[in-house]
Amino acid sequence: MFGYEFYVDTSRCIGCQSCVKACEECETHRGVSMINFDFLDRPNTIATAAFVCFHCEDPTCAEVCPADAIKKGEDGIVQSSLKPRCIACSNCVLACPFGIPKIVPEYEQMMKCDMCYDRTSVGKRPMCATVCPSQALAYLGPEEIARRREKPVNTVRFGNEIVRTKVFLMAPAGHDEIAIDITAYMWEGGPA
Repeated sequence: MFGYEFYVDTSRCIGCQSCVKACEECETHRGVSMINFDFLDRPNTIATAAFVCFHCEDPTCAEVCPADAIKKGEDGIVQSSLKPRCIACSNCVLACPFGIPKIVPEYEQMMKCDMCYDRTSVGKRPMCATVCPSQALAYLGPEEIARRREKPVNTVRFGNEIVRTKVFLMAPAGHDEIAIDITAYMWEGGPA
């Protein structure tokens, strides 16, 4: 599916979790879902969001890996760790600004979304994108996504840090980046 890109639009997520179940079926994941699914502002709303790995241009997870187990391919896909090298230290989990990698205890390995590389490398769509009824997770051509009201962006700002990604986030029209203020998620008067 040459020319297709991955898009995440959290405003479209309906919380069905079909992406989670489909991801478990991806042959390379050994029955473990790589979707990061969460409830947003749980006390006040039923809003949900499903996320995949954003496949950063400069992947922090790979930079902090002491075993050099995380590799980024020429196609921009950041793979799960190489099992023979991964020491399950969790550096990648702690370093990822999006909180995507997971240490899977039964395999003692970091695993994360690899954009269903077993499928996309042979011209198929990722499993999650094939089942998402609202297209919150979508694998489309740029001409198809251009019809949406939101604008695809692949620049995320964390304070002064800018992260560019292969996967696009859908932003309100007129925005060229997503700005995340982590202090907005801190407890007021929290632990000292």
